[in-house]
Amino acid sequence: MSEKRHVETWDDVAGLSSTEEIQIPSDPLDRVLGQEEAIELAKIAARQRRHLLLVGPPGTGKSMIARALSMNLPQPRQEIRVVKNPENPERPFLEVLDAEEVEREESIRAESVGVLLDPPNAPPNVAEHLGYRCKECGKYSLPTDLTCPHCNKSKVEMGGRNNPFQDLLGGMLEVALPQATAGKEKVHTTRTRDGEEEVVIFERAGDKIRMLDQKALNKRAELQRTSNEKVLVKLHRDPFVLATGASETELLGDVRHDPYGGHEKLGTPAYERIVAGSIHEAHEGVLFIDEISHLGDLQRYILTAMQEKTFPIVGRNPQSAGASVKVEDVPCDFILVAACNIQDLENILSPLRSRIIGGGYEVLVDIAMPDTPRNRAKYAQFVAQEVNLDGHIPHATIEAVELIIEEGKRRAKEDNQNNSLTLRLRELGGLIRAAGDIAFMEDSPLIEADHIRRALRRSRGVEEQIRERYGSYNKGLGKDVSSAQKERSSYYFQTEHLDDTMFN
Repeated sequence: MSEKRHVETWDDVAGLSSTEEIQIPSDPLDRVLGQEEAIELAKIAARQRRHLLLVGPPGTGKSMIARALSMNLPQPRQEIRVVKNPENPERPFLEVLDAEEVEREESIRAESVGVLLDPPNAPPNVAEHLGYRCKECGKYSLPTDLTCPHCNKSKVEMGGRNNPFQDLLGGMLEVALPQATAGKEKVHTTRTRDGEEEVVIFERAGDKIRMLDQKALNKRAELQRTSNEKVLVKLHRDPFVLATGASETELLGDVRHDPYGGHEKLGTPAYERIVAGSIHEAHEGVLFIDEISHLGDLQRYILTAMQEKTFPIVGRNPQSAGASVKVEDVPCDFILVAACNIQDLENILSPLRSRIIGGGYEVLVDIAMPDTPRNRAKYAQFVAQEVNLDGHIPHATIEAVELIIEEGKRRAKEDNQNNSLTLRLRELGGLIRAAGDIAFMEDSPLIEADHIRRALRRSRGVEEQIRERYGSYNKGLGKDVSSAQKERSSYYFQTEHLDDTMFN
């Protein structure tokens, strides 16, 4: 394992043998290339709980900034539950527990499970009553074995040990009821401990026997109050929730349909059918929505949730048995990190943008950064990060990194950014992976410069391949498109048959 080194300038990188020696920053925000203003504001947003709108083209690190922001937040401190309302089942109660209450309950649950025993370590009479021990030969097998596999005697009670038809009836039962088991599910016993008699329960637990002493039984009793509860949002959860392209029910929550209408004996209780939305799952964390303008009218619900910090969960399908179920004031205190392209700005609701500006920041992300020794070192760090993130490709030589830098410089120039390095890093990451795949298939321990050169050809977009093969996109279209397709193509029709339609 090579010693990891922190790199500040290109001189730090030039002395390395490969990107494997580069130390990756522990703070996820420091792993984002360029975007210095966005990173600074993201750090503020994490500390001060501010909203962010990131504007810029795809592949410039917007989602990475949102994810890194969430990793700078403290762990969630609340768990959200719904509780059965016996008087009005369609209006379940809401319960919000803090971390201490949840952890105490988890401790009680851990103590309530009792002790798992191998059947031979349980009292013999208990093992017999539970169906693990054969009364005839004293050997052990699973309760699902109705006939002892050791002595072929039936383990099923049939009116006494000396019943002459026991083996026959046991075999018939095994054929008729393949899921039947020998013995009882649970056995109650007593024992004396410290001069006091206490109840001890033994019960089946697969191939083990669970022993519950008085302490474990008491803990179980304490947990009985949670039997009519459902956890909507867990305490231990990822503070980053991706809601890009979410539907209304995914975003806002719903109540599942029950064909039995929540009937007391046949159906599923209303509180068990409630499903949290992304806005609720993001409580105390980050709700990230890329291409937020594509949500259309759903943006107004995001605005309401941001304003109120609570949002009800209701059944959203009027034909569903859950349509009349509602839980009021479900917490959804999240940091919104939204992203869009410049051309989509006009499609974001004005009140939503006003709410973001009033409680956060709007940032136009950079598409390039100056070509400096410090930023070249950042490019080398980026290569190391992409290799680690992929997990299937080898690290790169410094010569290979230099070619990636040159490609980044060329792509920045295409955006009219001279003497710069592109920050459209998603596509550049694809180049690294393509080169890594070549190196992997050739059993090369490192990505070499030649792998980068070959990957540059392989990673070209289809449009570029069409231009190279046919000279232009239109010529390629004319060569590959069938006559029927040409007639249906409005663009082809307009460009190739315009004169015919005008004068005939």
